[in-house]
Amino acid sequence: MTVLSIIYVVLFYVAIIVLFGGIANKVMLYKRVPAPLKIPVTPAPITRGGVVYRLFYEVVFFNSLFRASKWTWIFGWIFHVSLLLAFFRHLRYVISPDVFFWPLVNNQIVQSFGHYAGFTMLLGLAGLLARRFLVDRVRYISSASDYLMLILIMGIATSGLMIVYVAHTDIIQLKAFIMGLFLADPQNLPSDPILLVHLTMVLFLAVIFPISKLLHAPGLFFAPTRNQVDNPREKRHLSAWGAEIEKKDGRNA
Repeated sequence: MTVLSIIYVVLFYVAIIVLFGGIANKVMLYKRVPAPLKIPVTPAPITRGGVVYRLFYEVVFFNSLFRASKWTWIFGWIFHVSLLLAFFRHLRYVISPDVFFWPLVNNQIVQSFGHYAGFTMLLGLAGLLARRFLVDRVRYISSASDYLMLILIMGIATSGLMIVYVAHTDIIQLKAFIMGLFLADPQNLPSDPILLVHLTMVLFLAVIFPISKLLHAPGLFFAPTRNQVDNPREKRHLSAWGAEIEKKDGRNA
């Protein structure tokens, strides 16, 4: 193996450990945050099934964002759908053709739409970046990291498009390298400059993702304004730590 390949193998493993370890740690932090009050945003569902439907609708269609700002919803939804398409298109580089869902990943529809997802992703990101410059109240609360996150993802999308349309790389060798990471059988990485820039930005994004504002999706599932049933009269709400205190007081009485 070349020295460059060894460096990127190490970087990939470090980034994967930081990414999944950081997300798991953040989810556990969300889980431990107490929710002592019954505070679902009304109109709220009165059954657990309704809560599941509400969360599904929020995750898929960004319902609250749609009500708050139509323009932000348009660009945000374009970006996230494009990101999902790009993710499915990239799956063919990390799975083997003998996997049972290979036909779903490698079919003409996914690959065709995913092929152009980079352009629509840039459109969505451009709209979100322009919003931070043009909307006064958003610009006031925006920090340098907010701009840098958008620029970083735009750089990833741009370099990915350049690999497809400007400077092609050895896709077969690239897939062998990625598969080798998962199978603990490292292979050589193509040394094309644009590919290296693309991978470096992806690795950097993976490392900072757990500590950035980009990690907002898991928090939605732990938000008491969204995950609580609106039944304060039918059932008393008591958090886990509150129940422990009541149990202790009962024993001491």
